[in-house]
Amino acid sequence: MKKKLILILLILIVLGVALFIGKNDIYKYLYPKKYSNYVEFYSKEYNLDENLVYSIIKAESKFKEDAVSRKGAKGLMQIGDGTRDWAAEELKLEKVDIFKPQDNIRIGCWYLNRLYREFGDLDLVIAAYNGGSGNVKKWLADEEFSSDGENLETIPFKETASYVEKVKYNYEMYKKIYN
Repeated sequence: MKKKLILILLILIVLGVALFIGKNDIYKYLYPKKYSNYVEFYSKEYNLDENLVYSIIKAESKFKEDAVSRKGAKGLMQIGDGTRDWAAEELKLEKVDIFKPQDNIRIGCWYLNRLYREFGDLDLVIAAYNGGSGNVKKWLADEEFSSDGENLETIPFKETASYVEKVKYNYEMYKKIYN
């Protein structure tokens, strides 16, 4: 009984806050556009929809610039050391601080652009960002996962399949809220 009462009070508080500050403001709180100067700049430079970049940052780190995954990926867009080094060489960057939002977002956008050029399809790009482009190529070549070699019917990595759905959901929310 006590738990039900607390739950009802919480729901009433949330509804009251929603009425006071507005539904759209709550959505903007849940789907923020932090680091917008870097996201907007590098999204344009690398021909990306900024809403996709925000969606990936939200899924990867929840906008925590000091985030480190259990696999060692770092920063807002969870850049691995290999990708960091590859990007630094390709972009001729002298020094990269992967925890610095500007560097992290620049490399993340550069990498997304590379994946778009390689795969050309949003689902494949998102899957490759999480599961690796080599794995996506293998899955496309395997009739168990792709009947036409161009689209994935099944993603064999549960984490990557969930990630694709999460990023696409975030992406739709960002587009609805901000467009």
